[in-house]
Amino acid sequence: MVSTVDHAAEVAERHLAAALPRRWRHVQAVAAKARMLGGLAAVDAEALLSTAWLHDIGYAPGIVETGFHSLDGARWMLRHGFSLRLAALVAHHSCASYEAAERGLGDFLAAEFPQEQSPTSDALWFADMTTGPDGQDLTVTERLAEIRERYGPEDLVTRFWRKAEAPLLEAVRRTEIRMAAQPM
Repeated sequence: MVSTVDHAAEVAERHLAAALPRRWRHVQAVAAKARMLGGLAAVDAEALLSTAWLHDIGYAPGIVETGFHSLDGARWMLRHGFSLRLAALVAHHSCASYEAAERGLGDFLAAEFPQEQSPTSDALWFADMTTGPDGQDLTVTERLAEIRERYGPEDLVTRFWRKAEAPLLEAVRRTEIRMAAQPM
């Protein structure tokens, strides 16, 4: 029987590798980082690694519905047999509630997917937001600067990150504290 992690990796590769190779490089690097973080105390390694593979599945052609990748990916995951918990971790990854509000989708996100605040969700945010678009290792500050430069000052993505930066930095800080307390 195929594990959830293996299934998630296969699904991500099938939908992203050929269609969105740059996004696929990012996802592979996020998953590699998640594998390392899975050893932290109180982190659900299987959930973390599965969602690391699937966190950007909502960008894939054929999965996009609203244009908001977190919500589109999470809805697709539910339709394809993934658990509500995994779908909710994807739905809310990396301060997605702020982007949902900017897109007028905040009520849908909140109604459909409970937001988990845990070492596992923190580690997912850390893995995503310390990995660049080509899979390069970045600090969270470098990643936010890269996003602002890529999207421009008035883009919706830049606007939502202005509001979401503090909660993101706090999740990253909590993960860094866990990493320092438990050398890997």
